[in-house]
Amino acid sequence: MSGVTVRVPAKVNVQLAVGAARPDGFHDLASVFLAVSLYDEVTATPADTLTITCEGPDADRVPLDRGNLAARAAELLAARHGLSPDVHLHIAKAIPVAGGMAGGSADGAGALLACDALWGLGTPREELLELCAELGSDVPFSLVGGAALGVGRGERLTPLPVAGPFHWVFAVADGGLSTPAVYGEFDRLAEGVEIPEPVASPALLDALASGDTTALAAALVNDLQPAALSLRPSLAATLAAGTEAGALAALVSGSGPTTAFLVKDAESAEAVAAALTASGTCRATRPATSPAPGATLL
Repeated sequence: MSGVTVRVPAKVNVQLAVGAARPDGFHDLASVFLAVSLYDEVTATPADTLTITCEGPDADRVPLDRGNLAARAAELLAARHGLSPDVHLHIAKAIPVAGGMAGGSADGAGALLACDALWGLGTPREELLELCAELGSDVPFSLVGGAALGVGRGERLTPLPVAGPFHWVFAVADGGLSTPAVYGEFDRLAEGVEIPEPVASPALLDALASGDTTALAAALVNDLQPAALSLRPSLAATLAAGTEAGALAALVSGSGPTTAFLVKDAESAEAVAAALTASGTCRATRPATSPAPGATLL
């Protein structure tokens, strides 16, 4: 086989409920993932050794060594099957880098599926999901797509019914935010505060299942948002600009710094994107819809 390409979606956390820090340093989550129509493509071709290349916005900020989850995915899959991870992985980026939309996780899931097909392994899906969970908390959802509730670190998934479409505008900030740094700031802000056990919002789950955009807007919540705003106060201006332009709701996507704006329809998305661009509070805007499929062989 000369090469295999897999398309993988970005995600937005329409609910991110965060529990107190565990002894292992992680946090229990109730994370409601929704895949959106911003995609990376990962292409696997035969090679003499493992190599990574990347193109697209902010490609210069993508690690091309073992720090890239795509490389680690190839190594993990090869080790599971007693192979040498001799593959060239080329990543075409469209998902914001270090933006809270699981771009790195998407690349890891894409590399797993692409290498599995390239090497003709036929790894069962449940085993692929186990490998995804070894790679990182968000990687399993990148494989699954659609909508899902993630518990534990977010890696244990239950698929959710979802209608739609839901229309979004994502505002890309300058630079990235470190997910560990945002969780560290969450812990600092939570000192002396009793944090409840994270649970999924019934109202939010009902809104997803029914495709009710107004109800979903009222239910959006991200417990990491105060920490992201503490580390990057300028995001408050972006959130305000999108809301003033007519977005039904605005929130920081995951650990940020990408901000997400839920809008009524495609026409509203164009208007909000234009207003955000004109506001000068973000570097770029990306309209998208959801739900979107998970990792898909092209």
